[in-house]
Amino acid sequence: MNEETDTPDAPSATTRRRLLYAGVAGAAALAGAGLALWKWRTEEGRRDAAAVLWPMNFDTPAGTTLAMQSLRGNPLVLNFWATWCPPCVEELPLLDGFYRENASKKWQVLGLAIDQPSAVRKFLERTPVSFPIALAGLGGTELGHALGNLGGGLPFTVVVGVSGDVLQRKMGRVTAADLAAWTQLR
Repeated sequence: MNEETDTPDAPSATTRRRLLYAGVAGAAALAGAGLALWKWRTEEGRRDAAAVLWPMNFDTPAGTTLAMQSLRGNPLVLNFWATWCPPCVEELPLLDGFYRENASKKWQVLGLAIDQPSAVRKFLERTPVSFPIALAGLGGTELGHALGNLGGGLPFTVVVGVSGDVLQRKMGRVTAADLAAWTQLR
């Protein structure tokens, strides 16, 4: 019989506390291992970005083809977006301003639309941007995943350096502070 509870099989308060501590320690160890694995995969994604990104070609809303290779050699802000995504639409004017201000400094911006081509064309007629837009469709989701967007959410932005390596990733809406910090990257 347990003296604290007067039941024959109930664990003591000390035993429960030890089990709780062991559970918390185990959870912390798993979280640490998960973080290490995520960081390793992120670093691996940085090394493999050039292999995935640069050989790709995308159609544009105007009906031409955009070869990613044509953007190589200068820093690039690669923004995955969709017309049905409110934060994506809200950040487009900010990205457009960044592009207009920094194009002379060799910064490039490319919007990869994860959307239907007709919806993108209609959207751009109402809300034009200065930077190029490409139609990535569902293949853009796979590219985003390869570049580190494991959850598949939008908007997702990747900064690619002069070397072709991924320098920064941002899940969610881009801010002016993000863009200012990214100009320091090359």
